[in-house]
Amino acid sequence: MVINFIKLKRALAVLLAVGMSTQATGADGDGEVIQAPQQFVSEHKGQFNGQKINYDAIAGETYLRDIDGNPTASIFSFAYVKQRADATQRPVTFVWNGGPGSASVWLHMSGLGPSFVEVPSDATHPGLPPYTPKTSASSIMDVTDLVFIDPVGTGFSRAVGEHEGKEFWGLKEDAESMASFIRTWMTENNRWGSPIFILGESYGTTRAAYVANLLQKDMKINLNGLVFVSQALDYQGSSPYIADNLISYVTYVPTMAATALYHGKVQPQPASQAAFLQQAREFANNELLPGLFAGNQLAPATRTKLVKRLAYFTGLSEAYVEQADLRISARRFAKQLLRDSGETVGLLDARYVGDERDDTAEATKRDAASAAISAAFNSALQVYMRNQLNIDWTRPYLSPADPNLRRYWRYRTKKDGSAWEPAYVNTAGELSEALRINPALKVLVASGYYDLVTPFFDAEYTLNRHGIRSEQLAYTYYQGGHMMYVNSEAKTQLFSDIRQFITRQSLAGQ
Repeated sequence: MVINFIKLKRALAVLLAVGMSTQATGADGDGEVIQAPQQFVSEHKGQFNGQKINYDAIAGETYLRDIDGNPTASIFSFAYVKQRADATQRPVTFVWNGGPGSASVWLHMSGLGPSFVEVPSDATHPGLPPYTPKTSASSIMDVTDLVFIDPVGTGFSRAVGEHEGKEFWGLKEDAESMASFIRTWMTENNRWGSPIFILGESYGTTRAAYVANLLQKDMKINLNGLVFVSQALDYQGSSPYIADNLISYVTYVPTMAATALYHGKVQPQPASQAAFLQQAREFANNELLPGLFAGNQLAPATRTKLVKRLAYFTGLSEAYVEQADLRISARRFAKQLLRDSGETVGLLDARYVGDERDDTAEATKRDAASAAISAAFNSALQVYMRNQLNIDWTRPYLSPADPNLRRYWRYRTKKDGSAWEPAYVNTAGELSEALRINPALKVLVASGYYDLVTPFFDAEYTLNRHGIRSEQLAYTYYQGGHMMYVNSEAKTQLFSDIRQFITRQSLAGQ
């Protein structure tokens, strides 16, 4: 049976747009008028992965409410929903980026949904504006509806009434708001009977692990699958700027090896990238890690061997490796690898090359990858929102985020006044619990070889520990960086892998 729920929602949006409002009452009894949720609804059609689809684009606010029903925050999302689909058969995937403090602009304009911005696949600069959004024939909308979400303080999302953004700016607070959004959106859109997925990138994977546990443990909403793009769950393995963090000196080595190989700095050049990177993994795990743990007890002969081997895998000179005491920071590596030519490699994607003024600095000061592509993604989204989604709104779209977000962001998860010892951020424990609550839940872990922010070996190091069962994990790798989808070939493979994962996990629930 076909339920015309979308058309009902569209009619409701029209009513909301003509002046309905809600009253929020403060402690002093004075009411502050809060406007009804804003909605921009439009009909579209497209061909995705060879399948013709008619769909509704619903760009609008969802209000989070307290126990008394008063609005606390407006979460803006972009939902793409197939028309006349059976909700019990049609999956819905909730998508967000990371930061913390990033709007969904990156994944939204990656082509995962109906539109994308094209940048050169070879990691060169995209050139001058305009940056025109294009239709994404490779979108995964052939297998799932998509809801791109902007957390409070990003995009159009805001705290409302007497509430402040900082109430939502924290590891725990942010996760709770996103879990509440999912539950509310599912209720308002009649999707409790659908297969449910979460797809996060970078800090969005930190959030996804926490949210998955909240949904399943506290809200009794089981998920079909999680997709981690550039995972970041245990920050010890992805914090290369802490001097005594030995783990990061190990987890980054295979990414440095991939980068050195890409830029022609590995001599002799190996015949196989895959074999070379496996050797780098084994060296980091079996040789470098014990050497670093030995500290000043490391035998001189062993140290000499490690210096030579680390220089080989990273493309750096033995003198530099010796001077660095076998501890190669990712940010120093980005500056050092191409120092002879006065260039730096990118952090988000080490295929990119930048030029900084100070060639003598010890570490890179600017990310060559972010500097190259950020404006293209932001500009294309603005064009797309106004001209295709018909979002005609004076509220500014915050990308970058509210400048106060990072100032007030809290990683503390214990109540103020209680004992709490600072530690590396780690939500792998929440993921482990979520996977135990729901043994059928599985995780697709997608990593780029050239990601110097969340290295692929750290994904393996993190997820192969914490009591996580290997049969619930699937690892995939791509010739790209943190946003591997800027490489068109990597994007095609990534979307194909996600498509197969969603299809498989949806069928498993039937």
